[in-house]
Amino acid sequence: MRVVICGGGVIGTCTAYFLSQRGIDVTVVERTEVAAAASGKAGGFLALDWCAGSPLDALARRSFALHAALPHEIAGDWGYRRMTTYSEIAVRERDPRRHLPAKLGWLSDGILITSRLGTMETTAIVHPQAFTAAMMNAAVENGAELRYGRVTGIVRTANGSAAKGIEVDGGVVESDAVVVAMGPWSVIAAEWIGLPDVYGRRSPSLIYDTGMDVPADALFLEYQQETGGAVTVEVFPRANGHTLITAFSDEPSLPIDPVAVTPDQSEVDRLQIIGERLSPALRPEKIIARQACFRPFTQDGLPLIGKVSQIEGAYVATGHSVWGILNAPGTGEALAELIADGGTRCTDLRPFDPTRLQPLDPSLLRSC
Repeated sequence: MRVVICGGGVIGTCTAYFLSQRGIDVTVVERTEVAAAASGKAGGFLALDWCAGSPLDALARRSFALHAALPHEIAGDWGYRRMTTYSEIAVRERDPRRHLPAKLGWLSDGILITSRLGTMETTAIVHPQAFTAAMMNAAVENGAELRYGRVTGIVRTANGSAAKGIEVDGGVVESDAVVVAMGPWSVIAAEWIGLPDVYGRRSPSLIYDTGMDVPADALFLEYQQETGGAVTVEVFPRANGHTLITAFSDEPSLPIDPVAVTPDQSEVDRLQIIGERLSPALRPEKIIARQACFRPFTQDGLPLIGKVSQIEGAYVATGHSVWGILNAPGTGEALAELIADGGTRCTDLRPFDPTRLQPLDPSLLRSC
């Protein structure tokens, strides 16, 4: 059996890995580089039970378990480590709570802990780019191929009822199954097959070289802006001594090339000011990256994972929103089971069936 995967992000590479474990002939086609978009620039935060009560719960729990197991199964270091996670609030100068001891030592005065959201048993982190690359490398070691090129269509059988490959830069890569896993750029595939709408939401982030000054504590901070509105700021210290902070999001037009994604300068400037106020460890001279990424969302907030209607051998895996890094292993494992066995064993994919949503009319496709 031959499977071609469109997209070298975390969903595509995890799917390639689990397919390759079964001895299936896999080719991943990537336009720019592995983890070029959100898979390389996301926070990498993992949570066991934050999706409890939602259709995502079982997928998240399975994926969290796989994240814990994979460092023992695959070569490479992607900075997997358990974390304690806190909810905090920033109080103003004259607030009587400002000098209370309920704070972490590396933070500035006025940043107070309000609750503990996760423990070392329930929250963790990975370096997303390193994790995605490690999954691709492991798939290649199992016999998979990584090929660079731009996918421009899906090739069908003579009667149009089944996929038999993809068009890449004027040529054809033949296969028995095709997986569309291009994040928000999966919307382009609506021109080729019947897919629901997928749109991108852009988030900026800053990465600081904080060394050992910041412990393994993830923060979700309620920050009061000068304009009066509150914003949630997320702080993720990584095992390599870097700390990522992110906040804000918007929905500008999606550029056709992931390399062209850039942050809004005003949002980066606001984020830098917030960083300075949060901690002496987040000084401007410590910044090593100013970046942004588009996360893929769907109409109902749930990912699209499964068979594409009316085209045998066509599958999609996208729309994971902020939980892409977390849910990638469970998605890849389940999709590999679906493709190879015709059904899933470890995770029920029915809540994510692409047919639950109306396919996007290609004539209404937004220009990228």
